[in-house]
Amino acid sequence: MKAPPVRVAPRTAPALLPLARFALVALVLGRERASELLEGLGEREAERAKEHLARFSALTSAQRQAKVAMEFGMRSDPAQQLRELMAEAPEALRREIFRRLPPYHRSLFPERRVEPADASTSPALCALAERLIREATR
Repeated sequence: MKAPPVRVAPRTAPALLPLARFALVALVLGRERASELLEGLGEREAERAKEHLARFSALTSAQRQAKVAMEFGMRSDPAQQLRELMAEAPEALRREIFRRLPPYHRSLFPERRVEPADASTSPALCALAERLIREATR
């Protein structure tokens, strides 16, 4: 008795990331070598990817960061990130972070109260608090 024939699924090409994403990753990770990194894509694809690279390079740093976040996903756990940040930060930074949080994030810390801004608070501490909040919530 003969064995039934084995069915082989037709081969499909592997799914590739869109060229714009390749260009974005090359720019973020490779910086000065981004164009060189895209050379390995093949002539036509490299050309198109370099067009995307030129567009992304013209963006400001904040715009590029936003683009990366939108392309590759936002954090799904900002509450957890904020809790960890508050647990690790020194008290002066914690006060400044809490002061700058929107009300819906302040509700994560019911034990804290907004304290008035202190005149001796350095601008660097304020900037750091804002940056840490952005990083934890994006």
